[in-house]
Amino acid sequence: MKEVVLVADKLSAGYGDLVIQRDLNFSIRQGEVFVVMGGSGCGKSTLLRHLIGLQAPLAGRILFRGDDYWAHSSAKRALLQQHFGILYQNVALWGAMTLRENICLPLETWRPELSRLERHELASLKLSLVGLAGTDHLYPSELSGGMRKRAGLARALALDPEVLFFDEPSAGLDPLSSMALDELILQLRDSLGASIVLVTHELPSIYRVADTCLFLDNKTRTQIALGSLQDLLDHGPEQVQRFLRRGDSFAAGERT
Repeated sequence: MKEVVLVADKLSAGYGDLVIQRDLNFSIRQGEVFVVMGGSGCGKSTLLRHLIGLQAPLAGRILFRGDDYWAHSSAKRALLQQHFGILYQNVALWGAMTLRENICLPLETWRPELSRLERHELASLKLSLVGLAGTDHLYPSELSGGMRKRAGLARALALDPEVLFFDEPSAGLDPLSSMALDELILQLRDSLGASIVLVTHELPSIYRVADTCLFLDNKTRTQIALGSLQDLLDHGPEQVQRFLRRGDSFAAGERT
């Protein structure tokens, strides 16, 4: 069994006095695609903010390789964040910078020992990994939606992260671009050995990539299912089975 990379221990997610999810308990293993799913407003993106270190949880612990992430100073957390790569829903690339410059930003901050040429070579390599070889000089505005997602992923890969986080990566993409992005996620998982944490409500993506699924319920404000996709389809709560089998997406979402 592969090593546990990230653990949520009795975690409560929310803002101030507002508890959106409580008593969350799960672990994510090396090389696993871990999907966080649930209806709108259930707290998927809020949980992601806690996991990546943008916001402290209301209660509980987040352990990265056994280390209590939020027990450390902000400086120590920043060092730990180097092990995380994030593809935001809106991609969050700097529009006034080329793709090369966007990817070099984290390298300039966290890899000062690298020369300018070495940073440029790494940027080109990351773009090649996501199928964008030769686009170093382009600006985000010159790319299609699917290409911007890939460019954002190349930037997320800049520091060779152990864990990659995706917030609704298929949002705004047509079905073919969404499928291509899912295939790329699996390729990167297999080639790099990174753990993938994917926040989504898109059934086709869930069926194509999920190893383990966590279902957050917005009524009880806690997790009501955790397991493999097949386990949830066969034995999950009725609400979870309805979510996974809704409409024609059940057939469309089968793994390729």
